Amino acid sequence: MKRVGAHVSIAGGVENAPLNAQAIGAKAFAMFTRNQRQWHSAPLAQASIEAFRRNCEEAGFLPGHILPHDSYLINLGAPEADKLEKSRKAFVTEMQRAEALGLTMLNFHPGSHLNLVDEDACLATIAESVNRSLDATAEVTAVIENTAGQGSNLGWRFEHLARIIELVEDKSRVGVCLDTCHLFASGYDLRTPEALDATLAEFDRVVGMEYLRGMHLNDAKQKLGSKVDRHECLGKGMIGIDAFVHIMRHPALEEMPLILETPNADGWAEEIKMLYSFTEM
Repeated sequence: MKRVGAHVSIAGGVENAPLNAQAIGAKAFAMFTRNQRQWHSAPLAQASIEAFRRNCEEAGFLPGHILPHDSYLINLGAPEADKLEKSRKAFVTEMQRAEALGLTMLNFHPGSHLNLVDEDACLATIAESVNRSLDATAEVTAVIENTAGQGSNLGWRFEHLARIIELVEDKSRVGVCLDTCHLFASGYDLRTPEALDATLAEFDRVVGMEYLRGMHLNDAKQKLGSKVDRHECLGKGMIGIDAFVHIMRHPALEEMPLILETPNADGWAEEIKMLYSFTEM
């Protein structure tokens, strides 16, 4: 079945995330495991860990339906040694927090070269950052999110994702999350079923569908190839509703988290309801 959800709040403790997801009719969810605007956070309390696991079990959320996201401050491709080390330490901590919660994935943006090194060097640095994080943990998969191509961010071409995966030593613990807005902004068309199928076929050719672990479902405010990361509510942007109808009917996208990050959180319950209605038509 399709596992649609949203990136829900952890206000009051991580244990509230599954409750917030359940309240909007979600069958999957994303979350931060800590305040993503700060480098350091207090360790997870054992009571919160136990409550999180219990709430997930009672609401029917399995680890494979939950896609936590790391802090946006982290740059695993940072060209400056001190900033890279800071990012690597923070990422390992994020992986360990996910592991403590019983989760099996951590979603992250690959990194940026900041116009200080070339793309190949930055991609190699990102891969080495992932290798170090996998060495420091036992089970969590590092899930690379494609980007929109803004600034010096890498990950906006499938070739970037493939190169990182090529350089990761344990390929059983690396995956990809495809964000529909980022895909569209970076030049991959999704507006018709045929266009979406062609984009997924290209992903399979360059990266491999076996690495796909989830998707972020967002319409786009800007035109195809804009390289501008501006999310829009489903069906109200430049992608249009047909792409999301096709995603909900696509047989290759079963049992993976399909996560809303659309700008109106108050409308998530209705968007989830709408998406599930597409499977009944």
